[in-house]
Amino acid sequence: MTELCEVVITAPDPDWLYSFARALVEEGLAASAHNFTPVRSIYRWQGQVHERVEGRVSLHTSRERVAEIIARAQREHPYEVPGVSTRAIIDGNPDYLAWIAKETSTTTDRTHGPTA
Repeated sequence: MTELCEVVITAPDPDWLYSFARALVEEGLAASAHNFTPVRSIYRWQGQVHERVEGRVSLHTSRERVAEIIARAQREHPYEVPGVSTRAIIDGNPDYLAWIAKETSTTTDRTHGPTA
């Protein structure tokens, strides 16, 4: 089976992040996007600790699409260094995992989603 991943992205503008994630799903780079907004982030940047309310999205995709998602974030993201991380999906509902693989394949017909 195709290797699958969860890609997590944070951004300062939840509306921008929603639109970005939606575009990734529409273009088949991700099968789904789950928004967690707002989140409160604490991070060190340029020697200082910062706190900020941000948006966070979790994308389900295939490993072969991750590089495209990261490149797209680096081009379009409002941060100088976008917060993008990836985790392998090692197990789950076989039907759901097959759907992610199908939706993020470069040869997929994306006219049908999972049954709700």
